[in-house]
Amino acid sequence: MSIDPKAPLCPNDGAPLTARGTLWQCAECAGYFQLAGRCNVCGNDLERLTACGAVNWFCNHCKELKSKSVVQYHLVSATP
Repeated sequence: MSIDPKAPLCPNDGAPLTARGTLWQCAECAGYFQLAGRCNVCGNDLERLTACGAVNWFCNHCKELKSKSVVQYHLVSATP
C-alpha cells in the first residue's frame, strides 16, 4: 500500500502525522516514523539520495534512478 508522502497517516491508528525534521510523529500513539520507498519494478527498498535540497531515489537492484512519481512510499518505525 502506497501512501501520500506529503500527508501521511499513522499506520497504527490512522491519525494524521506531524513532520519533525526528517521523521513523522503521531500525536495519538506518540510513534515516530520515517518515509521510505520501494521500487515500482522490483519491489526492493530504495536508497534515498538528498543533495542541495532535492530528494531522489535509487534502486540498487535495478541500478536506476527513480522519479518520485513512481516510488511506492511507505512508513517504517523510527527512533527520534
